[in-house]
Amino acid sequence: MDLPTATFDVEAHAARMTTDGYTRLDNLLDEAALAQVRDALAPHLGGHRGRNAFEGFATERVYTLVARGKVFEDLTEDPRILALLDRFLLPGYLLTASQAIAIQPGEAAQGVHYDDSFYRLPRPRPPVSLSVIVAIDPFTDQNGATDILPGSHLWSDEKVAAFSQDPDAASRLEPVVMPAGSAIVFQGHMLHRGGANRSSARRLALTNQYCQPWARTQENYFLGVPREQVRQMTPRLQALLGYDIWPPFMGHVTASHPAKTLEDGWVPPVLRPTSPG
Repeated sequence: MDLPTATFDVEAHAARMTTDGYTRLDNLLDEAALAQVRDALAPHLGGHRGRNAFEGFATERVYTLVARGKVFEDLTEDPRILALLDRFLLPGYLLTASQAIAIQPGEAAQGVHYDDSFYRLPRPRPPVSLSVIVAIDPFTDQNGATDILPGSHLWSDEKVAAFSQDPDAASRLEPVVMPAGSAIVFQGHMLHRGGANRSSARRLALTNQYCQPWARTQENYFLGVPREQVRQMTPRLQALLGYDIWPPFMGHVTASHPAKTLEDGWVPPVLRPTSPG
């Protein structure tokens, strides 16, 4: 896909992400794409709720979203998003998480957190991951719009800890109000949360997260996405799922390139017959 440079200023968005920790992309998905998203998600929604307060007891999540429809594949490798990722992550970065999130009426606000806190590296630091949240329903200050704390990606561990002890901390958060089809892209160590849904309607969103090529991914796509399905994906998307090498040899499969595992008739070397020595 060609980068729509006529309408997308990569440098301006990257500059805002550097200073504020996030940027907003308007009209990332058009009405046709939004309709495709809703149709593709419909069979997966309505059957469960989160298992804990972080997932949300009144929130539905659909994991491994990248493998649930062509529209999700296209979004994962959208050239505008990849252009921003190229500014902050090393070549060979990976898709670490891909899910839909439907916040139902009555859901409480999520705890304030940052997405790559499980990478136990001292702050302040460069990003280990970047997150994308796409509004499928309009985000309002009543229906669970993501609350963010701009600039918090620059904070030290001590400042984050002090914030968590502040009884008035929530008042410093800002809701991201935006129309359906728009998105925010933010550094994975910026503080944020899913907001409380005080409306009478569901708030549906998609989120993809991407990480440095040396980092362990949240989702294991080798097991989560059937190999036959990966074969039909673009080489760029295959690489985002881990079917590539981070030079010189990170990610090899018994000394071979991982893309070879997608070839017809491939047999793991440990199962191949050996010649008598």
